[in-house]
Amino acid sequence: MTIDLPNHFDRPVHIAVIGGTGLGKIEGYTPVAALQPMTPWGAPSSPILILEHNGVPVAFLARHGLHHHLAPHEIPSRANMAALRSLGVRSIIAFSAVGSLREEIRPMDFVVPDQIIDRTKGVRPFTFFEGGVVGHVGFADPFDAGLADVVAKCAAAMRGDGVKLHRGGVVVCMEGPQFSTRAESNMYRAWGGSVINMSALPEAKLAREAEMAYQMICMATDYDCWHTTDDVDVAMVMKYMAANSENAKHLVGAVLDELCKQENSDLVLAKHLAGTVQGAVKFMTKPAGRDPEAMKRVEYLFPGFWDE
Repeated sequence: MTIDLPNHFDRPVHIAVIGGTGLGKIEGYTPVAALQPMTPWGAPSSPILILEHNGVPVAFLARHGLHHHLAPHEIPSRANMAALRSLGVRSIIAFSAVGSLREEIRPMDFVVPDQIIDRTKGVRPFTFFEGGVVGHVGFADPFDAGLADVVAKCAAAMRGDGVKLHRGGVVVCMEGPQFSTRAESNMYRAWGGSVINMSALPEAKLAREAEMAYQMICMATDYDCWHTTDDVDVAMVMKYMAANSENAKHLVGAVLDELCKQENSDLVLAKHLAGTVQGAVKFMTKPAGRDPEAMKRVEYLFPGFWDE
């Protein structure tokens, strides 16, 4: 897929898609470059494809690698987010297959969540600000309402094609790679969980630290194990994924089309997040305590960050 594509691209890319299980490519967009940036946190999960549509570039990153060989806890999320930020990305649409924790969210329905419950176990590196630079970034609303509005608008226009979307909800992000026990599944329901996956975090946290707007589109591929006596397994997930893959591709494509029309808008450029990290980092660690290497890592994300 990346053979014979240039390994450089000179224009800033403001929009990115992170593909998960079931979304390995975007149709209708022309690949023009395959980039392999090296960040202070290593290399991203896969080469970043630069795609163009009507002259507007979009970055596409395969979260689990080109061959889906990275388990959820192995995904280099810091490298992924840092690489996208370095290309100019300010808005991210992330796709994920999820299990449903609610009767009304049926397999093949889409969900645009607005909250997260973190059930990862600290195995995954989850911040850019450590090792001599401390930052506490607000995360009360982990997803971007403006991007969610665009997704909801596009889904509404596709109802006749069988697209059903639930606006709002809580995604529970568990560690994995095993699926839930029945006791856990029922506990998440009692907590108010809507869907469950293994990939929303630390992506959403790191996107916020990098001042990038982030919205996940979830596609239910099964009822989690609370629903029946059947175990959730990969065959069940892939059955519904295959059955609804065209709707998933069309929905993501429609969202991209709309964002591309607004390429230089305040929404796509995430102007509402610009500068939010300055106070969170600069006012926390006093200059005498800042580690030079940690400062360089922050500078990679925000060139000129330490200039006074």
